[in-house]
Amino acid sequence: MQVTEVRVFPVDEDKLRAYVTITLDHCFVIRDLKIIKGTTGYFVSMPSKKRKDGTYKDIAHPINNETRRMLEEKVIAEYEKVVAEGGSQRALGNG
Repeated sequence: MQVTEVRVFPVDEDKLRAYVTITLDHCFVIRDLKIIKGTTGYFVSMPSKKRKDGTYKDIAHPINNETRRMLEEKVIAEYEKVVAEGGSQRALGNG
């Protein structure tokens, strides 16, 4: 599996830094990943849904650490490029 596109949508909220949409293998899109500024740096939060009890449950997520690391590295690297270029929306790998 390859991340073939990363779209970054920067925001300026408390800890939330951007929303992200990724495309896998040119054929599967996952929207609403979030880049969060934590105490030790950035991390990627997977899309989630609020449950009736007020807790959140991921609706899409990697099932192993290797895949999670790969996704986070690509997403955070693209976010850092966007920020360095002035913070406008950008897509990596269109095509």
